[in-house]
Amino acid sequence: MKRMLFTIVGAIGLLVGCNADDTIVGGDNEEQGEAIEKAVGTEVINLGFSGPLSGAAAFYGQNAASGLTMAINEINEAGGFEVDGQRYSFNLVTLDDQYLPNETGANARRLVQEYDTPIVYVPHSGGIFATQVFNEQEDFIIGAYSSEPDITAQGNELTLRIPPTYDKYVGPFSKYQLERFGPRLSMLPTNTQYGLDWAEELAPVWEGLGGEVVYEGTVDYSKDTDFFTLVTNALRDDPDVMFVGGASEPTSQVMQQARELGFEGGFLVMDQAKLDEMELVLGDQADVIEALWA
Repeated sequence: MKRMLFTIVGAIGLLVGCNADDTIVGGDNEEQGEAIEKAVGTEVINLGFSGPLSGAAAFYGQNAASGLTMAINEINEAGGFEVDGQRYSFNLVTLDDQYLPNETGANARRLVQEYDTPIVYVPHSGGIFATQVFNEQEDFIIGAYSSEPDITAQGNELTLRIPPTYDKYVGPFSKYQLERFGPRLSMLPTNTQYGLDWAEELAPVWEGLGGEVVYEGTVDYSKDTDFFTLVTNALRDDPDVMFVGGASEPTSQVMQQARELGFEGGFLVMDQAKLDEMELVLGDQADVIEALWA
């Protein structure tokens, strides 16, 4: 059964980043709307999800859970699936961790103990690392939606990382931005472990290409809502490129603030933020991000 679940967790995970209007079902954060489709005559397996369903990263977390819901509904509408003569279908139980790793760990334990979830999806690296401390001992799979390379480097046999690792992007992203906009880089990523690791990977690559890092700062999206002072400091030394990123919605707001303060350079955006989602957030001001592909 566990091998079968590994296969299914990967297939479902391909849709985690999709934006759907389906319902998030179960847990403390049940949303209103279309419910998970039930497959008649099947044994139901609960899948767990712990992610940011409130706070600054809520847009990201809700989209991740919606992608899971869409995939589950496709499976259930087809009658579920069969293993050794028994038909199964899925339900989704979601808990809000507000992007806090300690809350993710607590949620994962609750999902396993109260809802008997063999898999817990987590869409952020801090929460994944916190859950890897005990998931093998407690015998459940982590569906890890993060491009952080260290997730699989841990050697955790019950972790399945879904997207490719971000270190594949750093070189091409840097080369393009440096050639198009110039060598001076200001770094203002999210202050999560993921953002810090991305910045640590980026700085030597940028400098190796002949660039200069003129500012190093971070944004705490769980606390900061007015980015004026942070962005003003990041622009202090006249950078050609800004490195930003985190959840799509607040990342868009940081970029918008930079444009309003007169920044005309390029944005090097870490892969967590999605351009299509950022355009939805910015609306008729989406030309803020045109320098990404100029």
